[in-house]
Amino acid sequence: MLYLKRIVTGLVLALMTTVAAAQQEYQVRPGDTLTIEVLEDSTLNRSVVVLPDGRFSFPFAGTVQAAGQTTGEIAGAITQAIAPNFAVSPNVFVSAQPGSAAAYASPGTGGAPGIGIYFLGQVNTPGLIQVERGTTFLQALAQSGGVTRFAATKRVQLRRTDPRSGTQKVYQINYKALTEGAALKQDIRLQDGDVILVPERRLFE
Repeated sequence: MLYLKRIVTGLVLALMTTVAAAQQEYQVRPGDTLTIEVLEDSTLNRSVVVLPDGRFSFPFAGTVQAAGQTTGEIAGAITQAIAPNFAVSPNVFVSAQPGSAAAYASPGTGGAPGIGIYFLGQVNTPGLIQVERGTTFLQALAQSGGVTRFAATKRVQLRRTDPRSGTQKVYQINYKALTEGAALKQDIRLQDGDVILVPERRLFE
């Protein structure tokens, strides 16, 4: 029994080592979810989704480039950026959960049809989802599981980036009005790469 236990323990350790090595070599892509932990300040711990431009935002670090980087490189960039806020250099740990971006292909690439939509903030299922072309804002939000009870439903943002110029337009959508049957013109048909951001409700909002 002891011999068997040692074999099982050895296999588990070997598997953990393999997973860790894979994480270190994996290059992050848009749509991936990063889990970030700062040992010295747990209030900074969070999960973030890498946006279509390959970046994400982090407190004290601003905008951080993630696409094409390993988790170790991202941890190093965060450490360097937030270090001035600590007495000693902080210990930052980053792990990546691949999103559906790897499984979804953009139009014209010969992959599966559809478009990728990113959900951030107070939604029940944040991250990248694939929807059919012609899907509207309300339909996509329903597929993401809807909003949380902390959502500011009157000021949902739709961020759309022009792939040619790189310029971004921000549309404000009154989701509460949409659900009540009004402002139906705001039920916009979505485009590939759109980002839907649902902010947190303010006090007394």
